Amino acid sequence: MAKPAEILRKFKAKDGREVILRVPDWGDVDDMLVLINSLVDEGASIVHSRKVTREEEVDWLGKTLISVEKGDSIAVCAEVEGTIVASSGLSIRSGIRDHTGEVGLIVRRDHRDLGIGTAIMETLVKWGREMGLELVVLGVFEGNDRARHVYEKLGFREVGRIPREFHRDGRYFDHVRMVLEL
Repeated sequence: MAKPAEILRKFKAKDGREVILRVPDWGDVDDMLVLINSLVDEGASIVHSRKVTREEEVDWLGKTLISVEKGDSIAVCAEVEGTIVASSGLSIRSGIRDHTGEVGLIVRRDHRDLGIGTAIMETLVKWGREMGLELVVLGVFEGNDRARHVYEKLGFREVGRIPREFHRDGRYFDHVRMVLEL
């Protein structure tokens, strides 16, 4: 079971900078807020359509840290030069789905294509295996080829779509569901 601020992995990004993958802690709330809101500003393929308030981010981080401490999930953030540039998590489902986990991943625009997303996903998949999960599930926006490439490289495969689930800027996008059997 991971603890807040625990370092999970260190590596060099493709641009040579050191990346620290670790569990977030309370000191990360402002960086996490900047991260999510930068993606909203970009119009990235995420479900948020409006900026997140600090209060909302505090609430989210609090729930996330409680879940991590209970062993129901693992949260991972990527830190480069003292700034959080990516965030992800793997949540264990409950009840008759407790052999599965759901994963999500966000990476700041200026830190994509550096191997950070791949390293985070590798870390989460390894953790899922260690926890005895049998299946990891994720969703990705139709057309998010960069993210899809990372997932497929790690062995995820498309298993279905929810047509037109997402609506942004007058356009509809399918919600592509992918799985990795561990």
